[in-house]
Amino acid sequence: MPETTKTRQQRKKKKQEVHTEVITTHVNADFDALASMLAAGKLYPEASLAFPGSQEKNLRNFFLNSTFYLLNITKVKKIDIDAIKRLILVDTRQKGRIGDFARLADREDVEIHIYDHHPAASDDIHGQREVIRKIGSNTALMVDIIRKKRIPVSPEEATVMCLGIHEDTGSFTFSSTTSEDYAAAAWLAAQGADHNVISDMLTRELTTENLWLLNDLIQSATTRMINGTEIVISKVITDEFVPDFAVLVHRFMEMESLKVVFALAQMENRIFLVARSRVDIVDVAEIAVTFGGGGHPEAASATIKDQTLIQVERSLDALLNNSIGKLKNAGDMMSSPVIGIRPADSIDKAADYMTRYNINVLMVMDDDRLRGYVTRQIVEKAAYLGLGDRNVCDYMNIEFATVHPDATLKQIQDLIIRGRLRILPVVENKQVKGVITRTDLLNILVGNPLVPDALLDSKKSGSMIRKRNLSGMLKERLPKKVVALLEKLGDVADSLGYGIYLVGGLVRDIFLKFENLDVDVVIEGNGIKFAREFAKKHSARVRSHQKFGTAVLIFKDGFKVDVVTARIEYYKSPGAPPIVETSSLKLDLYRRDFTMNTLAVSLNKRSFGTLLDYFGAQKDIKDKALRVLHNLSFVEDPTRMFRAIRFEQRFGFTIGKLTLALMKTAAKMDWTDSLASRRILGELKLILKEENPIRALVRLNEFKLLQFASPHINLNDAIKSLLEEINEVIAWYHLLFLEEPITEWKVYWYGLTSGIDTDIFKRLTHEIGAECLSPRGMAEQQLMDSLFRFDGTDYALFAMLRSHDTEMLLYLMAKAKNERMKRLISNFFTQLKGKTIRLNGDDLLKMGFTSGPIFKEIFERLLEARINRLTLTKEDEIALVKQEFGNPRSKR
Repeated sequence: MPETTKTRQQRKKKKQEVHTEVITTHVNADFDALASMLAAGKLYPEASLAFPGSQEKNLRNFFLNSTFYLLNITKVKKIDIDAIKRLILVDTRQKGRIGDFARLADREDVEIHIYDHHPAASDDIHGQREVIRKIGSNTALMVDIIRKKRIPVSPEEATVMCLGIHEDTGSFTFSSTTSEDYAAAAWLAAQGADHNVISDMLTRELTTENLWLLNDLIQSATTRMINGTEIVISKVITDEFVPDFAVLVHRFMEMESLKVVFALAQMENRIFLVARSRVDIVDVAEIAVTFGGGGHPEAASATIKDQTLIQVERSLDALLNNSIGKLKNAGDMMSSPVIGIRPADSIDKAADYMTRYNINVLMVMDDDRLRGYVTRQIVEKAAYLGLGDRNVCDYMNIEFATVHPDATLKQIQDLIIRGRLRILPVVENKQVKGVITRTDLLNILVGNPLVPDALLDSKKSGSMIRKRNLSGMLKERLPKKVVALLEKLGDVADSLGYGIYLVGGLVRDIFLKFENLDVDVVIEGNGIKFAREFAKKHSARVRSHQKFGTAVLIFKDGFKVDVVTARIEYYKSPGAPPIVETSSLKLDLYRRDFTMNTLAVSLNKRSFGTLLDYFGAQKDIKDKALRVLHNLSFVEDPTRMFRAIRFEQRFGFTIGKLTLALMKTAAKMDWTDSLASRRILGELKLILKEENPIRALVRLNEFKLLQFASPHINLNDAIKSLLEEINEVIAWYHLLFLEEPITEWKVYWYGLTSGIDTDIFKRLTHEIGAECLSPRGMAEQQLMDSLFRFDGTDYALFAMLRSHDTEMLLYLMAKAKNERMKRLISNFFTQLKGKTIRLNGDDLLKMGFTSGPIFKEIFERLLEARINRLTLTKEDEIALVKQEFGNPRSKR
């Protein structure tokens, strides 16, 4: 007969032991918990000791090595919990942290005694006896009672208790340490506590796995500044459970001298949170409790089930923003300055501004004084009714709310939410200092940054963005010379009162670990003025472009730094060149092609190395996702489609679903006659410069994008095969280790344009920035025929090929179907090209020859003889000259 559930429960009960009085602590027990249980055993000698769940690894090792005989620990599964009449809780009082013992909390027939030093939590258990004090370690609290009751302890017991105090106070270094902890430790030392054992247990050697995980903690760390408090958040993922994670977090905090750190670890199917704080304003226990954990204001932890790492991180972000002092006033929250329009400007101009800057509300201002505002709906309606030439002031809203820079968050919230305002101007002395949008308020209340509100030229923005400090990474991955240069750039910007940021591919490639030394900086100020000031102080030349506010710093060794004034771009028509206006860093980054290229690093001395990520670039880089910043990106600049494919192939990224759809739509448009079609050849050139451009060319062909470079380019199967042959030929050439370098992209260009009419090829080659010295069309075919029929000397082969550039010859070598033709070109490179003669002009003068055309004739004849192996030594050459050109001395 099968066993029923009731039968199994009865059988289990028979195996369990009856313990009416039990001492327990929290799951994942540490040394403070163990020591508190030992101390409680001195106060309740009849009670049994039982852990509710697992213990930390070092605690388990301690049991194995030394102290198991001190404690008569009963396994929880052997205890009949229903038979317990008194439960003694130490180092915790949270219901969610005591395992199966939690079901005793609501039983009226169970007496509960509590000894704890943790702050109150929402799921705290209340008992008939409670001893709760704010103290560094719970063991110190227990020892104080034992000492007052004059209960003796052995040296071994004193050692365990002292170990608990040391661990929970960081050997008296944590800010939570009190005089009671010192007093308890002193008394235990007098009872014979062995400090050698304590030292051995606290000095933990890290394993190789621990070191790798510690490195991951450091590398993944991001820094956020919330109301002047620097918060570091770090994330790691590991397949196996790491019991020493809290120790690693503490090491990380000590190594980096951090004030507040939250570390998240995905281990197996759970997320573990370990938090540490050295500042009063951040109570990490409050955060941990929200996740079902607990601890002290200075040290806390939590184990989180049924959530992903991303979900936990988002929740943590929101909690931090809500718990660490919110922004206090409008001046802190506002974005400034504001893009506005004058009252006398037309409705059409307002519509142009709204389209140009992608905004829905436009401030109407006269010399920074607010007169009103207009909305997109009003402007569009007025234009529809034929009122485009009328003044904005005729239709603007003149009833509006404003706030002073000192207005509180509550006042702002009431105005925007209850008044259903889109925008709230911040005004002082009748001048507009900034604005707060609904998006700004939502960012602050929710704690997560949204896509930036393009309404603002936000040199000062209250929006929360992701920040971390990369100064260590810059020093690690860039040459010392470049880091020193970045610091000098920051110093000059500081002297001018400008903001300066390292941007572009260099920042991206630091994360991707690609070598890149192209330094691009954005100046919040006058970029050309900055460049000239820097050049004066550091001996550099400046090349500037006034129209775009850009400059290039050129150093004596040829190193260059591109300097750009923070700007915003808009396009008058699809594919047209951009119109540029001065802007801020955020809007400058918003004009970029893809999110991964929107990272910026501050170079100002006060914030050197601080990374700013407005658009989630770090996440996209980590996910290897390529995304545009807005839906008209490819329409504004079609060359971005070429860039998307170039980056996709170079970095192994995946083009995002929406970005891919936008590319397909844009690829159907006709760009042939636009200015962009000429710039597309430049992008094609960059693709050809990639290490292996063939995959990118195939992708361009899939999107039918090559036709925009030229409708004559056709990537058919024959051209693909030719390009593959070119790839092999280039690899072969590099293995020769010849001194003459080659321009690889030109070889691919010759292959891609193979078969194109000669005149079209010359025009495209000129436009793409290459000058071909070799024939195409009929002349190319004649050279191929000559090679096919060649039956002459080595010198004849040399004379036939030497006038052609190396890239063309490699192209012909790849194109040749005949192996003999390939060998001839190979022989030219390996045996003939680079051959030199021994004699020089001085030698001929000494022989009596007079300088003139005869020298060229002699040298050419000597080269012929040398290549055909008729001369080997200098004496052979002298003899040949005398034989064929006579001896001038003998004629005198």
